[in-house]
Amino acid sequence: MVDDDAPVLAISEAAELAGMHPQTLRQYDRLGLVSPRRAIGRGRRYSRRDVGRLLQVQQLSQDEGINLAGIKRILELESQVERLASRLEALSARAETGTRVFTAGVSGDVVVVPRGRRVRRESAGGSLVLWRPPYDPR
Repeated sequence: MVDDDAPVLAISEAAELAGMHPQTLRQYDRLGLVSPRRAIGRGRRYSRRDVGRLLQVQQLSQDEGINLAGIKRILELESQVERLASRLEALSARAETGTRVFTAGVSGDVVVVPRGRRVRRESAGGSLVLWRPPYDPR
């Protein structure tokens, strides 16, 4: 079984799988829509995930009538949503019942603080925001 992110496909193979001309893939790479990894000799190597993204670009362009600049923005926003969802999931996993007090420093890092512990302002680089959930008698 091959990893979906493994760069194993040459440009001709990826173009054939996506039903596109190799020159279209080169153009998408130049525009930053689908940027494959490079082999040692600087040849493009596409992954299965890259091919899926090529198909998504094609669908947005042909079926939805969105221009390439709009498609690039859509892909960037989808990527941002995925990163934020992943971060939210990691933070939710760290939050245990009874320890739902968080601090956020200047760098934006979020730290779970167990109840009953105090956080010093110096340890947060001078700026500290402390959030405590409202009391819930349940």
